[in-house]
Amino acid sequence: MKTVSPRRRLLRLALKTSAAIVAVAALGGVPAHAQQKEIRIGWQKGSTLSIVKARGNLDERLKAEGVKVSWTEFPAGPQMLEGLNVGSIDIGVVGETPPVFAQAAGADLVYVGNEPPAPRAEKILVPKDSAIKSLAELKGRKVALNKGSNVHYLLVKALESGGLKYSDVEVAFLTPADARAAFEKGAVDAWAIWDPFGAAAEAQIGARILADGNGIVNNYNFYIAARSFVNKHPEVLASALVAINETGTWVGKNQRDAAAIVAPQIGLPVEVAAVSVSRYGYGVKPLSDDVVKHQQQMADTLFELKLIPKKLDVASAVWRPAP
Repeated sequence: MKTVSPRRRLLRLALKTSAAIVAVAALGGVPAHAQQKEIRIGWQKGSTLSIVKARGNLDERLKAEGVKVSWTEFPAGPQMLEGLNVGSIDIGVVGETPPVFAQAAGADLVYVGNEPPAPRAEKILVPKDSAIKSLAELKGRKVALNKGSNVHYLLVKALESGGLKYSDVEVAFLTPADARAAFEKGAVDAWAIWDPFGAAAEAQIGARILADGNGIVNNYNFYIAARSFVNKHPEVLASALVAINETGTWVGKNQRDAAAIVAPQIGLPVEVAAVSVSRYGYGVKPLSDDVVKHQQQMADTLFELKLIPKKLDVASAVWRPAP
């Protein structure tokens, strides 16, 4: 029996939807109920979805299928998944840690795809003139991070690699903008952050990378959707993921052009934006068993540290589209 790859199943589902829309249109147009379909997308500046939004290929594709597309900006992944949990959006892309915190908080979410690992896109920064030269020297220091974000897990694992425990540092939970201000004022000793914010701090204030995710974490980006939306509109989801993947492929081949899109979003020169773009992986695909295992290990670690209130079954929140 021939095995069909998960990515091909997504494409088949999307193509079936497009064919159905064309057939209905040939009989007199898209029915009113089809026109009422909508997908509400959460995005962050500098992310793949910010490029998808700017290029317009997803809007164009779904409009042709009778689907309305709306976009809502969020400052970080945890806030985005809060929006998803209260019904403000249907899908978004976040780092590897926010879905674990959100699932533990009771959010009825589903992992619908991931991008390749991007360990260089997150890091722990110290001021350029800091005396801190190693992870072990963070003991007793104050580290800023966005609670529940990808860098929350980075800090846990980085400290472990430096022979420290999470409890050995003082953690200040701050949004990227507030953390940057605290970092510049010297109110914190280090800052765990992702790109493009990290790349901006490196370029603008000479922040020094104490450690990035290389050899410590994978730093996947995950596409997360509300389970209710996945169950109700799997064909819309599949079509959206095809469009997202098209842009991911384009970014991989046109990183300078992608940087020109991202630069004005984050108020940086194209050269700095290009550094951020180069540190990420592109192209969305369904979660493999290895990726699910990685997320489960992370969830187990965060539970053991009492950073989440209960044990999780990550596999129960993974979308498996039908053949």
